[in-house]
Amino acid sequence: MTSHAVSPDEIQRLAEARVREVANEIPPQLPEFARRLEALFSKRVTELNGDPALHQMLSGSNLSNLETFTDVVRYGISADDAAAPAAAEEYARRLARQGIASTALVRAYRLGHQEVVRWFMGRIARTESDPRVAFAAGQLVTDIAFRYVDVVSERVVAVYEAERERWLAHRNTVRAAALRALLDGDDVEPAAAEAALGIRLRQRHLGVIVWTSDGGPSGNDPHRFEQLLASVGSLLQAPGAPLFVPQDRHLGWGWIPLGSGNRAAADPARLAELVHRAGPDIRLALGTPASDAEGFRLTHVEAQRAWNVASSAAERARPVTSFADSGVRTAALLAGDLEAARRLVAQALGPLADDTASTARLRETLRVFLAEHRSFVATARQVHLHKNTVKYRVDKAIEARGRPVDDDRLELELALTACHWLGGAVLRQTTTA
Repeated sequence: MTSHAVSPDEIQRLAEARVREVANEIPPQLPEFARRLEALFSKRVTELNGDPALHQMLSGSNLSNLETFTDVVRYGISADDAAAPAAAEEYARRLARQGIASTALVRAYRLGHQEVVRWFMGRIARTESDPRVAFAAGQLVTDIAFRYVDVVSERVVAVYEAERERWLAHRNTVRAAALRALLDGDDVEPAAAEAALGIRLRQRHLGVIVWTSDGGPSGNDPHRFEQLLASVGSLLQAPGAPLFVPQDRHLGWGWIPLGSGNRAAADPARLAELVHRAGPDIRLALGTPASDAEGFRLTHVEAQRAWNVASSAAERARPVTSFADSGVRTAALLAGDLEAARRLVAQALGPLADDTASTARLRETLRVFLAEHRSFVATARQVHLHKNTVKYRVDKAIEARGRPVDDDRLELELALTACHWLGGAVLRQTTTA
């Protein structure tokens, strides 16, 4: 075509005709074009590299999108009226069920858009001699392709999100049912429970409860709980990812897999450091390692009992309370009836039951003294004091109690254990506390 005066309307008419002509050439080439897109996506969007069935669905999605787009161009259909191809919607559903991010799907559509426009541009450049018409045709196909991808990808992503929400709700329902059956001690099929929970039951587990004291700010982000469990798992050299089940914004349950071998217990100081880094208001309760499905249940029960102890202590709870800690088992029993525990403390300790800083020092020294078989030297090592200071405090504690340590010795030790772990929940409040 020679360059001469042609109206804009005529250029636009010629451009539309050229684009339709090029589009009419596409149908025989669609299968090959779809395979090229599949290879491109496999290379550039690696998240889409799944099993053979998924690849077959990707090919079907590509082909159906190319066919639909070609029809839009050939027959002048508005891209706004183009429905997302059924194969493309089903492929989006499959990605949602496999947990592949929707961003990968959107990226594939953008790459496909680029390839289709590039193909059209090349074909137009080879068949249209008038640069004005070629330019207008290029603009036209770019606009149509952009609008098609914009509309269809939005509709496909909507299908993806709906399926993802439905799938997660179904998965969570199945997981909740499997978890409840395990914790209730029901007979469960291990393979089915493992598939629902995403954790291998036939190994040792450590039950964990993580929460925020006083509903602190860290509770607004349960993801921090999950991160803490992952850090604890790394510290324990767990062979797999922990199972985390949030209960609400301020409380979560967890299980850390420990494999089949016996692993050394975590250093309490390092555990406390991990919890402190997670947030000053975060607390952790641990069970003891136990094996198989029954162990999965028992270690959780122990973690709950340790949690009951720490919850009773409220703001005085330690960063980490383990059921394996000396005295926690006993404290867990006492926490089951706090009113009875308060009466025991008051009767066994007398004035030592007052909730003051001075009586707290005397109680703690006396507790360690009895645990160390009345050795002033051993107690001094434990509480980091001179043995003469230990003797002074023990004497003051006995004087405050008004009775020797052998008088109701069992009740005395129980009361001291209750004070140590349950704190203000069992102490007598005073105006000077």
